[in-house]
Amino acid sequence: MEAEVWREDCGYEVIDGETVMMSPRPAVGHNRIAGKIYYIFMRQLSGKRCIPFVDGVDVHLDEKNTFVPDVMIVCNRDIIRPDGIYGAPDLVVEVLSPSTMNNDLGRKKDVYERAGVKEYWIVSPVEKAITVYRLQEGRFVLDYAYAVYPDWDWARMTEEERAQAQLSLKVSLYDDFVIDIREIFEDI
Repeated sequence: MEAEVWREDCGYEVIDGETVMMSPRPAVGHNRIAGKIYYIFMRQLSGKRCIPFVDGVDVHLDEKNTFVPDVMIVCNRDIIRPDGIYGAPDLVVEVLSPSTMNNDLGRKKDVYERAGVKEYWIVSPVEKAITVYRLQEGRFVLDYAYAVYPDWDWARMTEEERAQAQLSLKVSLYDDFVIDIREIFEDI
């Protein structure tokens, strides 16, 4: 009985033709981070062609791959339909959770790459870090791994180290699309 309730309560994704059950509900921190990223995207994209979406929208990449990213941005409005996105979003954000992280870091990353997603973020709530991959010549290349430094670590850093710490993430879609990553992890 409990397994049936769990299956009814959660969604699923299809990865390379295999149905993969998703967690029934994300942890509070996971949900808050995804919500903050979505809010920042909404604010930054106001009046622009690209549209952000938050968890719950199916992305049909091809006949064998249907994912539900935590957050995404779609600039090609022709791929947006009432029942989901049909094609590759321009930017995809996956917030790691213990039950999905292996797929987010492996199989799904590979499929997003093949599908032509231009920018892929892996967000770690525990590490308060964002790893950004950008598509170059058909392959994801690590752009940068951003992290919020704990107060104790920041306090012992030299001025030079603080100056080198990258806390501003420039999204590739627009020249003026810059995010202070501390806003994403504030109060988490």
